Amino acid sequence: MDRQSLLSETSLPVALDINSVGITDELFQQLCQDNEDLRLELSAYGELIITPGAGGNTGLRNANITCQVTSWARSDATGLSFDSSTMFCLPNGAKRSPDTAWVRRVRWNALTEEEQEGFVPLCPDFVLELRSTTDSLMFLQDKMQEYIANGAHLGLLIDPASRQVYLYRPNQTEECLDDPQSVKGDPLMPGFVLELKDIW
Repeated sequence: MDRQSLLSETSLPVALDINSVGITDELFQQLCQDNEDLRLELSAYGELIITPGAGGNTGLRNANITCQVTSWARSDATGLSFDSSTMFCLPNGAKRSPDTAWVRRVRWNALTEEEQEGFVPLCPDFVLELRSTTDSLMFLQDKMQEYIANGAHLGLLIDPASRQVYLYRPNQTEECLDDPQSVKGDPLMPGFVLELKDIW
């Protein structure tokens, strides 16, 4: 059994305490490059979080979502969209890769060329996580709260299995939508509507 198959059958995500190793940003980046078939993140507490790559249906759904965000971002032009391979370094020290993200252009342009090239040292303005069959809902809900606590203005957690979307905004309680056909991004992303008919 290969590593990917073994991880797919394991309860995921797996969190390893690597505080004693003293992992640097450079070492973590190399670890990510050496293990491209895995999704690696670091928590604010120094845990290495390991999840397998997406399955076919999850990848198809996420490509659809990223395409919608990117299409809107191009027409709106006030910000830039990022896919699930982008690593963001949050203010609390966590290193996270949301499935889809959007950053206001003024914040992106304030970064140096080196910061834009490496792991991005900011929390996106908008983040989206898509739950796959191996994802723990509670783990993803905690991630969404972390994004909001670190500066995100809008977060969406999509659970295709239950056909639910959880909305996160600063200073507001989590909102759960049952079987929505679309979700609007106002006021942060005026005019953006995420169509969900192909996600369900």
